[in-house]
Amino acid sequence: MESEVKILNLEGEETESLSLPSVFKTPIRQDVINRVYVALASHNIQPQGRDPLAGERTSAESGHPPTGRGISRIPRVKGERYSKSGMAGAVASTVHGRMPHPPRSEKVIRKEINKKERYLALASAIAATADHELVTKRGHKFSSKLPIVVSSDIENINKVRDLKKFLSSVGADKDIERASNRTKKVTSALSQRTRPGVGPLIVVSSGSKLGAIVKSMQGVTLAKSSNLSVLDLAPGSVPGRLTIWSKNSLDSISKNILNIGGM
Repeated sequence: MESEVKILNLEGEETESLSLPSVFKTPIRQDVINRVYVALASHNIQPQGRDPLAGERTSAESGHPPTGRGISRIPRVKGERYSKSGMAGAVASTVHGRMPHPPRSEKVIRKEINKKERYLALASAIAATADHELVTKRGHKFSSKLPIVVSSDIENINKVRDLKKFLSSVGADKDIERASNRTKKVTSALSQRTRPGVGPLIVVSSGSKLGAIVKSMQGVTLAKSSNLSVLDLAPGSVPGRLTIWSKNSLDSISKNILNIGGM
């Protein structure tokens, strides 16, 4: 990998050169990225559980009737001459009965990860954004040379049409179209919705104005360099996301990421 990279302006023209931070030379460890991604993704899962007595607040008891009465020998509600009497209950195979294997709130679903391992995975994911083979393998469509670094003027864009014009100038417009056409159905307990594909990621410094307008573009994601995560750089634990770096974001990355191993 070259030690210098050309910085593009908002028209896609090369203006100056910049020395790449040493983090881009980190060996790409896909096994570490996958392990850290699974651990960080578990932090977004909300614990849930069930009332231990749910479905069992009933007078149903198993009287163990002898065979030959034409009914199954399961717990039945006590009493006579009212709607629920004689109905089965309190077991998983009955209407309004308990769940057979309900989720338990005490189950540990949060996975922890070592700090150095997390930083190594982040460094590997950053280095993967400059690997042409990995980015192409993910299905991204682009025409610029990797890594894509642009001037800090991108952080002052405040209109959608200006952002679209810039993305077109760096050859990322086809990737946005690919992400918009590649939708996935997400089904929940109450509804169904569609989720667009994964498009380019724009990494900026903490003082950007892009956050409000990126939300109106399907597939495009904005991330601050101070909060950058493997979840942003390697969706689905697959490294090589098409990433556009602002000049200011590279400066902050070189200061914030620890020197680990060969970085």
